[in-house]
Amino acid sequence: MPSSRPPTESRAEAPVSNLIEWTVSELSAALKRTVEDAYGFVRVRGEVSGFKGPSPSGHCYFRLKDDRAVIEGVIWKGVYGRMRVKPEEGLDVIATGKLTTFPGSSKYQIVIDSLEPAGVGALMKLLEERKKKLAAEGLFDEARKQLIPFLPEVIGVVTSPTGAVIRDILHRLADRFPRHVLVWPVRVQGEQSAAEVAAAIDGFNALPEGGPIPRPELIIVARGGGSLEDLWSFNEEIVVRAAAASMIPLISAVGHETDITLIDFASDRRAPTPTAAAEMAVPVRSELLQTLNGLASRKLACWQRGMERLKRELTMLTRALPKDILADPRQRLDSLSERLPRALRANAHVHHTQYTRVATRLSPPLLINTFERRKERYASLNQRLKASLLANAQAHHARIERARERVTAFGERGKRATAALLKQHHTRIERAERLLAAFSYREVLKRGFALVRDEHGQPLRAAAQVSAGAMLDIEFADGRVAATAEGGPTVVVRETVVTETTVVEVTPKPPAKPKKPRDEGGGGQGSLFG
Repeated sequence: MPSSRPPTESRAEAPVSNLIEWTVSELSAALKRTVEDAYGFVRVRGEVSGFKGPSPSGHCYFRLKDDRAVIEGVIWKGVYGRMRVKPEEGLDVIATGKLTTFPGSSKYQIVIDSLEPAGVGALMKLLEERKKKLAAEGLFDEARKQLIPFLPEVIGVVTSPTGAVIRDILHRLADRFPRHVLVWPVRVQGEQSAAEVAAAIDGFNALPEGGPIPRPELIIVARGGGSLEDLWSFNEEIVVRAAAASMIPLISAVGHETDITLIDFASDRRAPTPTAAAEMAVPVRSELLQTLNGLASRKLACWQRGMERLKRELTMLTRALPKDILADPRQRLDSLSERLPRALRANAHVHHTQYTRVATRLSPPLLINTFERRKERYASLNQRLKASLLANAQAHHARIERARERVTAFGERGKRATAALLKQHHTRIERAERLLAAFSYREVLKRGFALVRDEHGQPLRAAAQVSAGAMLDIEFADGRVAATAEGGPTVVVRETVVTETTVVEVTPKPPAKPKKPRDEGGGGQGSLFG
């Protein structure tokens, strides 16, 4: 938009017409205001191209294109973190934002505030590409899936706490086999849904064993049915990776039977509905009791049949034995039974005698004397122990003092050695500095010489190396002079840039005329002034 203000006084020349002069910055700023005022809010449909992820600063730069045009796109760091749909290479999207210009490269671009797929076809394309990417990483392999526990003590449910899904799951668990249920409330739709579901799965896995909150043995991620856009949170990479990394077996129950999301492939088992997930989690208690009762009855019947069989075999073996085979053992048993009462009375009498003999020795004076002797012995041992501890402490104290003195002596020696070493190195450095100054070419310059360099800074050692018009740099002891060479072997140096604002002109002395050769002909003496 043209400006009506007069040109500034800093312009060197008067305008050749009545048109206002613009600086590049002024023109760029005017174009920027014009574009932003006219296109402050636009929706653009195109294909994402050149997207390589966020830059080191966190901002995203890419292009939106169709079959005939391309426009640059920018997503700032804060906006990118809040986006539900992230840009991906080749994705057909509808971008909402404002147009602006970038004066640094004279181009216009769209600053994007939100992205949405351009229809269900774009979502399905994005879903298939993401599925292939995650499958290539091995997140959907059957070998990494875990077995579902038969009867978990605690079940963790990740779902909305206000929907019908949690009521269906709790009702179904109560009908089949009541269990302890932990509900992690999340939003199952919207921009923050994916992050909350992934955090819930990670949170259940982070619970410690035996902590105040019991760690679930099974996780159910559930949601009711809906459109592809409604279920998109369960297709996000952060949710799929959290489900694949879960160390607790996980059942996905997202949508109805015909709804397929990427978490279904990463979970350990997929349920067509949330109610079916509850049925997979626990068995029917009445059926289980019936099965156990049947197994107990079969076990008792098998034991009874085994006993009957053993009894029949014992009867058959008894008939095969001779009739008097048990006569001698039975007679010995009868004899031992008659001798047992007398043996028991004799054994009791012997033990009573031994007890009486010991009891007479355990008189009160004897016990008192024994106690006094033990007491004196313990007192003596206590004194010896105290003396030993005191001597040991004194010895350790003396050893520590000697060690402290040695450390102090070593420290003083180290300080002296360090000071001597530093002094020695300082002396060597000063000697090297003096030697370097003595060999420096600047000392030669102080004696009246000059150093000539070409335009590349290389020193010149002969006049033959200098060509006409060459730029020279002459360094004296007190400054440097830039000069230009003229002519051939004769060099005229004229000052162009002088360090101390002096003018130097060097004109070489013209070569001397060659002397005439003396006449060495026959007989003539030649001229004395020749």
